[in-house]
Amino acid sequence: MSHDFLIRKLRSFEHLSAANTAALQTIGGGRLRTINAREDVISEGDDPREVYLITNGWAFRYKFLEDGRRQIMAFFIPGDIADLHVYILKEMDHSIGAITPLTVARISARELEEVGDAHPRILRALWWDTLVTASIQREWTVSLGQRDAVESLAHLFCELYLRMRSVGLCEGSSCALPLTHQHLADALGLTQTHIGRVLGKLRSLKLITLEKHLLSVHDLPGLKKIAGFNSNYLHQNDAKQK
Repeated sequence: MSHDFLIRKLRSFEHLSAANTAALQTIGGGRLRTINAREDVISEGDDPREVYLITNGWAFRYKFLEDGRRQIMAFFIPGDIADLHVYILKEMDHSIGAITPLTVARISARELEEVGDAHPRILRALWWDTLVTASIQREWTVSLGQRDAVESLAHLFCELYLRMRSVGLCEGSSCALPLTHQHLADALGLTQTHIGRVLGKLRSLKLITLEKHLLSVHDLPGLKKIAGFNSNYLHQNDAKQK
């Protein structure tokens, strides 16, 4: 089903009943939209009347500066809702673009409000998801401000690998990573040349390989160590601790 990745993720935050999961499967289910790679889902300045659940493919949040430079502020994978409460705003202050061919479920404000009112556990899980999104943004800020290039790229790889694994999108120690050197550079405030050098170092340390858009993590503890990575900000499996 198209919403299975979302359900898997929310279950790591909150225990969900069969009724909860059935309700989640219905939201936006009749309004799927396909978007080509390198096209916008929604652009800065648009009126955000609905939110978008990524059901297949990868997307990203970004802003362009006047001189054409781009800052990437988030990567979205299947199961992610791009800007859960953005429909409150009158105008987008950033853009959401497709990295790969993308399928999204368009969810109206009314649907979100009705499912939240009827299912308090879903509402709580969605709030968890919003808080985790904010904590991920904080870690990205730390990378931009304090981590060096090796630490920053290693940290991003740890994060994306664990996020993919949590929704069942890893095969063994590998997962899809359809990001170019330019995507990585624009997310971390580096140049493509610098990204290439750092990738070479991580490969030489036998921590990862990245070939044909497939990330293989050969030594996750070693990758975490070089990144100074603490996964607490992802709050995965917190439902088991409550």
